[in-house]
Amino acid sequence: MKIKKNDQVEIIAGKDRGKRGEVLRVFPGLEKVIVKGANVMKRHIRSRRDGEKGQRVEKEMPIHVSNVMLVCPHTDKPTRVGYVFQGGERARMSKQSKKTI
Repeated sequence: MKIKKNDQVEIIAGKDRGKRGEVLRVFPGLEKVIVKGANVMKRHIRSRRDGEKGQRVEKEMPIHVSNVMLVCPHTDKPTRVGYVFQGGERARMSKQSKKTI
């Protein structure tokens, strides 16, 4: 998967299209990512003790990786990602600016 934790991404499809955020968690097996402040759902939590109230907690839910694009740090625009070999190691490269990320 070409998107990693702490990457800046932009959502390109769905109800949050156009929003930008940081990747909090990556699920490679499911091909999903959790983006900070995007795809927020309300979760209802039951009270545990007498006298305590139940709550509604907002929580970010996973988004499929095909619905997000990495934001190039050089151009500040969404870009596709490729790989280039430098000194025997594989590095990610922005297809737009041709620079390593």
